[in-house]
Amino acid sequence: MITRTRLAAGACALLAALTAGIALPAGAAAGEPTGRDAPKVDLVLDVSGSMRARDIDGQSRMAAAKQAFSDVLDATPEEVELGIRTLGANYPGDDRRTGCKDTAQLYPVGPLDRTEAKAAVATLAPTGWTPIGPALLKAAGDLDGGDGSKRIVLISDGEDTCAPLDPCEVAREIAAKGIGLTIDTLGLVPTAKLSRQLSCIAEATGGTYTSVRHQDELTDRVNELVDRAADPVVTPVPAEGADRCAGAPALKPGLYTDREGFGQQRWYRVDLPPGKELRASVSVAADRAVNPGYGVLLRAVTLKGREIVRGEAAGTGRTDVISTGLRYPKAGGDEEGAPAEAVCLAVSHSFSAASGVKTTPGLPLELTVDVVDGPGEASDVAAFGLGRGWWLLGVLILTGFLAGLVWGWLSRWRVAVWRTN
Repeated sequence: MITRTRLAAGACALLAALTAGIALPAGAAAGEPTGRDAPKVDLVLDVSGSMRARDIDGQSRMAAAKQAFSDVLDATPEEVELGIRTLGANYPGDDRRTGCKDTAQLYPVGPLDRTEAKAAVATLAPTGWTPIGPALLKAAGDLDGGDGSKRIVLISDGEDTCAPLDPCEVAREIAAKGIGLTIDTLGLVPTAKLSRQLSCIAEATGGTYTSVRHQDELTDRVNELVDRAADPVVTPVPAEGADRCAGAPALKPGLYTDREGFGQQRWYRVDLPPGKELRASVSVAADRAVNPGYGVLLRAVTLKGREIVRGEAAGTGRTDVISTGLRYPKAGGDEEGAPAEAVCLAVSHSFSAASGVKTTPGLPLELTVDVVDGPGEASDVAAFGLGRGWWLLGVLILTGFLAGLVWGWLSRWRVAVWRTN
């Protein structure tokens, strides 16, 4: 067994909205996929007057949104029930009370008729106000019922104009209902204020925020979010890591959540049978203001404290989530029924809270554990850091030895010829 560093293949989802970890009995398994009903998506489009601005690839924001919607409707998976809701599409007047009620279901959430949905989108024209909060409340109602995944994709180019109904507070109320609804937001050529508002809405429900300045970016991102709704939903299982290896909870393959305090280290245990490979990755999110410059470290350690392998990553403040991972293959034994090896996973990070920011509870982390079939041959298993490189090293040594013999013989022959002449 040796020390090797490999980054995990993928980063986990954003963790800013994770709740505090709860203690789990040792050996608890991760949640099974949920969502027996068809997944539902409600696209919420801002059709306010500011969508007339011509700053997306030489065309208006409205034209870019229409083209993106046409492409998205063509690519929507058959199993997804999709609807379209507008805000600011119908009232052109100056009465604020009326303008803040201007949200309507353009196409109902259900089995998709692509031709009908495209025709409805084609009729839209930039008109009025920006009632984001009321639109989100109505969109949550559009997705009511069923136990499949539910997702709102909000596309806007301006801040909400209907305060004091704060759209961020609306998103928090939706999340508090526990209906499993995710809100993803996209800002068209956003200002700093709009970015903050849309980020807050997304984070409240565990969604994502994306800044968009080109039409193809809008198409690709909405397509990605609609496709994501069709993926099986796996609910992360809360797990409370220990402060040392000996007391670490045993985890089975799955997805887990926890919170880790500043300067703290969390330990978990995985039983790895012979001939299997452990794959683990961790993401730590900054759900509050932190100082720039930080990192995350994931280590696999034996019960006796010897490090086997590690994965690490560093950040500079440009992202709120940092991820790393590791892989550890255990060679298969000749003896049948050989016991599994207890491997401890240690997670630590170097985030530091900004001045005046609370340090409790700890930062949310998400841990993925998987145990797969290991390499088919013993030579695949790493040894002294070389793995299959032993073969290459042997060939290089032999080649160097033979080359040395040949060069020595040629040198002696040339000297003999020189002396003769």
